[in-house]
Amino acid sequence: MEEQFNQPQRQSSIGVLILFFDTVQKWGRGLWPILLLYVVKFDELNKYYIFLGIGVFLIVTAVVAYLKYLNFTFYLVDEDEEFIINEGILNKTKTIIQLDKIQQVDINQSLIQRFIGVYELNVDTAGSAKEEGKIKAISHPLALALKARLLDNDKKIDISSDRQAVVEEEGVEKESIVKISFLSLLKVGVTSNYVKTLGLILAFFTTLYEQSKIFIAESDFDEEQFDAYLEQRSVISSIVFFFVLMFALVLIINLIRVVFKYFDYKVAKQNNSLLLSFGLLSTKNTIVKPEKVQIVTVTRNYFQKKMNILEIKIKQATSSDKEDRKSVIEIPGCNENEKEAVFELLFQKIPVKGIVLKPNYRKLVFSVFLSMILPVAAFFAFAKYVQPVFFDYSYAVVLYLLFVGLIVYFGFQNNRLYINDDFIIKQSGAWDIDNKIIEPSKIQAITTSQLFWHKKANIGSIIIHTAGGNLTFQLADFSTVKHYVNLWLYKVETSNENWM
Repeated sequence: MEEQFNQPQRQSSIGVLILFFDTVQKWGRGLWPILLLYVVKFDELNKYYIFLGIGVFLIVTAVVAYLKYLNFTFYLVDEDEEFIINEGILNKTKTIIQLDKIQQVDINQSLIQRFIGVYELNVDTAGSAKEEGKIKAISHPLALALKARLLDNDKKIDISSDRQAVVEEEGVEKESIVKISFLSLLKVGVTSNYVKTLGLILAFFTTLYEQSKIFIAESDFDEEQFDAYLEQRSVISSIVFFFVLMFALVLIINLIRVVFKYFDYKVAKQNNSLLLSFGLLSTKNTIVKPEKVQIVTVTRNYFQKKMNILEIKIKQATSSDKEDRKSVIEIPGCNENEKEAVFELLFQKIPVKGIVLKPNYRKLVFSVFLSMILPVAAFFAFAKYVQPVFFDYSYAVVLYLLFVGLIVYFGFQNNRLYINDDFIIKQSGAWDIDNKIIEPSKIQAITTSQLFWHKKANIGSIIIHTAGGNLTFQLADFSTVKHYVNLWLYKVETSNENWM
């Protein structure tokens, strides 16, 4: 099967439908104001022209999709070890990817692709801010064979009919490491992503509130009667109801997101790599090679600790902060034994915390000033000179100081840098405690800094740069920091290990 890649290949013929839906989606995003206008003014417009316009739009989209299909080819050049993709209708593009630069190859399947019976193959390299190669419609056996070749797997593969199947080399046993149960996903859903989900809900309700004000202003709604009704309701009851509603929505949204995204999550060991497959409506299959891993983060909060679950995030080499956030590989709902099994494969040993570096008390003082004293002073200054009615809400300041004070204190207490011969572990967080783990061999550069007023106290900061992101620790004992910086740089210069 491998020899066929030396000749230009097209996507699956039925993939024209995928390209059609993809083109409709892209054009729909660009033309949504016009589409919205058609929906709002539907009764006022001539129906004949509306349906004629829709028909023309679909025909043009179908023609464009077919031309995209005809002009999209991919093939391998064995002599130069290159993977080449040609695409474009009027503006022709040729993407050349060196095989030794390929970091990751994913086989994904959306809901539409599942109905049609094709898969999507994505090729990612460390030097790109996005996926360099994307084949939207390819058969599963062909996708598996191509993935094996791109990842320098020259052995024959055994194709599985299961939609979750991943690359399996002939004669190589696949050992299951982690299988996240549905119960574990429920635990993750109710114990994570509170702030992010709450922000989305608040944004939704803010928009809804603004739209309701416009509706009331433009309608014959009796606003005085509505205000009288509100005055009859207890303010405390309204506040309690609001928080209960927010809490319920956060839990529901988190549960739905986690279950849909990570359903049937499996992690297996094969050929010294991690094979991951997950997803309910949109499935994803990917492979993680230990030598390409830059930073591993273990995240856990109090409730997750009691439930014996945690989340592992794996970062590989990236080219920008934006891509860094999007390319994180997450393994949710692991227990301690499963975490150790993953670490054994990624690091060949279990990371342990060694010598501990603590931040100086000045970091706590600065955090208190920046997040507590300054905002409170601004609040009272605004209330005194601009809007005196704000003094009626002074009780909220106490709640704010209590809440932020706890976050600042526990954030300071959990801020630690642990160092041993094999690992550097940065611990941080107030509620969700993150432990970022890197190996000294992954270090690409180190930046140390010391403000002149910190010299007498012998404190300073360090930034450890890797291809997967930076690790920062501030206001530590500067003599100890410099000692370990020299040691790490010496190891990097004398080591034969590759950073990826």
